[in-house]
Amino acid sequence: MFLDTDFLQNSEISLQLDHTVAGRDGWLPTYHFRILLADGTEAGRCDLRVGHSAGVFYGGNIGYHVYEPCRGHHYAGKACLLLFELARRHGLDYLYITCNPENIPSRRTCEYAGGALEAIVDVPADNDMYQRGERKKCIYKFSIN
Repeated sequence: MFLDTDFLQNSEISLQLDHTVAGRDGWLPTYHFRILLADGTEAGRCDLRVGHSAGVFYGGNIGYHVYEPCRGHHYAGKACLLLFELARRHGLDYLYITCNPENIPSRRTCEYAGGALEAIVDVPADNDMYQRGERKKCIYKFSIN
């Protein structure tokens, strides 16, 4: 199920596989990566959830976090662009990335990576994000074929 990921790099960053989690109990198979700069500095983390489900519509196929000292260089967006190729190799032709409406940096990341804002939706009360206090999500769709 999981593929080789050694190709996930460009001249600025590489994605180093940290671990994978098999899909089970309604959760999709997931790759977890460290975002590394060319000099080996860890700039953040990202993950790719492979497939589509009701949960991933609200939670997204890709998640990312860039550490404070490394922000402002589009590393999250560049990581997304690399992850799109891995998703294509899994046969996916579109992905969702979601964020809270007030998270302007994440919205800019989605725009940088070529996403189209599909909707701003209410999080269902039975979703785990709702239980954590999240009420709305921006849903960005990415055509990656």
